[in-house]
Amino acid sequence: MTFAGKPPIFLLEASSTMHAERMKLTMANSTPALTTDEIFYARAGLDRRRVEHIVAETLSSMDDGELFLEYRQSESLVFDDGRLKSASFDSAKGFGLRAVVGESTGYAHATELSEAALKRAAQAVRAVKTGFSGAMSERPSATNRRLYADINPLSSLPFETKTKVLQEIDAYARAQDQRVRQVTASLLGSWQAVEIIRADGSRATDIRPLVRINVAIVVGDGDRRETGSHGVGGRTPYDLFVGANAWRAQVDEALRQAVVNLESKPAPAGEMVVVLGPGWPGVLLHEAVGHGLEGDFNRKKTSAFSGLMGKRIAAKGVTVVDDGTMPNRRGSLTIDDEGTPTERTVLIEDGVLVGFLQDRLNARLMGTRSTGSGRRESYAHMPMPRMRNTFMLAGGMAPEEIVASVDKGLYAVNFGGGQVDITSGKFVFTCTEAYRIENGKVGAPVKGATLIGNGPDVLTKVTMVGSDLKLDTGVGTCGKDGQGVPVGVGQPTMRIDGLTVGGTEAA
Repeated sequence: MTFAGKPPIFLLEASSTMHAERMKLTMANSTPALTTDEIFYARAGLDRRRVEHIVAETLSSMDDGELFLEYRQSESLVFDDGRLKSASFDSAKGFGLRAVVGESTGYAHATELSEAALKRAAQAVRAVKTGFSGAMSERPSATNRRLYADINPLSSLPFETKTKVLQEIDAYARAQDQRVRQVTASLLGSWQAVEIIRADGSRATDIRPLVRINVAIVVGDGDRRETGSHGVGGRTPYDLFVGANAWRAQVDEALRQAVVNLESKPAPAGEMVVVLGPGWPGVLLHEAVGHGLEGDFNRKKTSAFSGLMGKRIAAKGVTVVDDGTMPNRRGSLTIDDEGTPTERTVLIEDGVLVGFLQDRLNARLMGTRSTGSGRRESYAHMPMPRMRNTFMLAGGMAPEEIVASVDKGLYAVNFGGGQVDITSGKFVFTCTEAYRIENGKVGAPVKGATLIGNGPDVLTKVTMVGSDLKLDTGVGTCGKDGQGVPVGVGQPTMRIDGLTVGGTEAA
């Protein structure tokens, strides 16, 4: 399992008044997205009744299944080394038809939205039910909730404005410090329309906007070069992130990180106390613990957490949730990719394992219910249990108290991502910004530190949890079984005793 993207953090508690005013501005400057009826029927030429009939006939006597229709537009603009290096626009459409019998799944997909293609797919997936007669599982509940606006962010700003913003980012970054050697800035946006049709004719639809802005800066002093990066994004148009105040904050943070790294010394190595900063370091929680709490790994008993439901797997005071219902967040979804409304799922409560993340298939086989966590990268992929926005709740300690409690250790505030082996729970993370802690104070920055540990073990070593819960800024992407989906992470400052740090200098 891998996690990409490295943004710093923002405070979880935002001003509702400011948010409302921003959304008014956003809606005024944005183009409403096409409806799913316009996309899949009026424009593609499908007949809804015929489609529903084919789906009903195909899934007759199955345990579960659905037709997943998708249309997606995406764009990417990259400004590098003083010029627009690339600009691309892409659109994709297609469907995936799934039939589920017991633990077996028949799946077929195509880029052609036509009745003929759908019939061919139906013939292929019917093979899964040979010699089987079952009853279709109850359909997902419906919802009228909307976590983001039905808008097309790609049309919220003209191309000329987007390229001008990237030029201004480059010029501003170079003007801040004469040590700047290279600036890379990018804007990435997409909007996805999905419709999910079940055997009983019920359907669920969603229009999903998603944008990102990223800045990476290389600074140099003599022969030494160091990099800092920062990004921000969410399920909104670009408007919230490309105003001068917004993008300057991204540049300032990327430059700050690069300069810190330019002054860094070799990292210490050995077992020591590690203090994780708030926000983005929650990627450790995502990798080391989150994947192991997904339903498929636990049903197959390949997770290091298998068989531990109801048992203590973390220190008291540690509560972890996965929340798909946070408005405009990158990892949020109104409905998952099986049509189930998302929810706030408590995974660990006061150190005790209380929940798994479930899609429909694994929930049925484990005798429980879906948590709205069935996600897929596209119509060409089958859904599976995935995280959404995963974070640890705040504790009662002031962050300053946590740092002050450490005589000698490491303060890690940014990561480049990480990897975990689900079966063993072993993980490794590379720190992109870290500092020594000496005599209760944050000291010199260090370079090349890696954190090495074991998922089921690491949360039992948490001895202090801060009051400063923050979430990442919205650019994370999680990889699992070859599928990448947008997610969010977060946590407060926390102290972990006895974590192994890989470095080049003795502790």
